[in-house]
Amino acid sequence: MRVRVKFCGITSVEDRDSAVKAGVDAVGLVFFKDSPRFVALETAEKIIKDMPPFVSVVGVFVNEKLEFIEECVERCGLNAVQIHGDEDVKYCLRFKGLKLKGVKLIKSIRVKDRESLSTIEDCPADAIILDAYKKGLYGGTGEGFDRSLAVMANEYGRNIIISGGLNPGNVYEVIKEVKPYGVDVSSGIESSPGRKNTELMERFIAEVRRAEKEI
Repeated sequence: MRVRVKFCGITSVEDRDSAVKAGVDAVGLVFFKDSPRFVALETAEKIIKDMPPFVSVVGVFVNEKLEFIEECVERCGLNAVQIHGDEDVKYCLRFKGLKLKGVKLIKSIRVKDRESLSTIEDCPADAIILDAYKKGLYGGTGEGFDRSLAVMANEYGRNIIISGGLNPGNVYEVIKEVKPYGVDVSSGIESSPGRKNTELMERFIAEVRRAEKEI
């Protein structure tokens, strides 16, 4: 089983190159100004310039106006949009109504308890990211959540991506337990917020590939 890997919070061309070399499937650019991994649109354009084929670019937004998301898609050639805030089904449908050619929608759900999973069923996104819940914060906390809830999420038959507290030391076991469509990591492969660590990136990918052979 192939498990897709996204490195989120890429802030420089150098980190992008290291991620690509490590074998990542997608890189995430955070357009949320309150994040320590925030990139301005002009910086994002530089990061995605000369992006090699077969590596997707995901724009990450939190409670953002659709007009700005549309501009980012057009200027950066985003392959997918990840909404990581309090966006509801109506918001997702409005995004789908933009008819951005080929652009997939990923919706994040901050998992607090089993009830948190109830929104998966009606969500029109192409994939669901399960992240840790922490009041007032939208991702990048470095904290995990009850993985048994992630296993339950598979019952919805959706593309489930696991995030929250992942690192080279635990991603192998998480994948074996949950068997997700993909994994998404940010702080777990960093030397400091917004600065990726090449060795950690390579180790993370190696652990994912090791786990793939056993699921």
